[in-house]
Amino acid sequence: MTEKFCNDQLTDAFIERRAALEENYAVICERIAAAAIRSGRKPEEITLLGATKTVPVPLINHAIELGLEHIGENRVQELMDKYDAILPCDKQFIGVLQTNKVKYLIERVSLIQSVSSLRLAKEISRLSTLQNTTTSVLLEVNIGKEESKSGFLPEELEENVAAIAELPGLQVNGLMTIPPICENSYDLRQYFSLMHKYFIDIGRKKSDNVNMNILSMGMSADYETAIECGATMVRIGSLLFGPRILHQNY
Repeated sequence: MTEKFCNDQLTDAFIERRAALEENYAVICERIAAAAIRSGRKPEEITLLGATKTVPVPLINHAIELGLEHIGENRVQELMDKYDAILPCDKQFIGVLQTNKVKYLIERVSLIQSVSSLRLAKEISRLSTLQNTTTSVLLEVNIGKEESKSGFLPEELEENVAAIAELPGLQVNGLMTIPPICENSYDLRQYFSLMHKYFIDIGRKKSDNVNMNILSMGMSADYETAIECGATMVRIGSLLFGPRILHQNY
């Protein structure tokens, strides 16, 4: 009786989360469209990426059925555990990446968003070349120069873009960032606007092997502001899927 009751609870919990997801997805799409228009762009110019850290596969698949086309995982092992069970969609990696885990991502994800060092870029290049493929990447920028975060410092960005662009088996497709927690919207906009400036300035150089077509910034708490400041992709997790859970038994 206890086991059946627990299973019923899990089923009810999933039904509730699925219903919340449907509502969240509709609202987020509406707000993305409105923010795009406010920024002078078309809604279809903004990509919604579902951040699926700790999200159970059935919930991810329901989001895909609703129309979500892009998902991003933060942890390599979690991506591997879920990979075959997820419905067809665009899979990306958005978390901190160690060089010894790169081998699991080559040809499994369309984009590695979190290239935070030249050393990591070289390992992606080496393994991609060995597998005769090209891996698309974004360069992560530590826009707030925070010691607790990885990424290229703004003043080092240009030289590293040039160095990474020369690596075989790798294509630089843009930039990503996570700004500091800000107490006011003005400071947040300053960080996002500065990122957009770097994005535009690097793109204007028209360097070989560098296509500045993705500016990934903005998450659940600030995605509308990010879009207004020029983001082309937003990474939304809890606002879309609900609070993170520790188990995936339903």
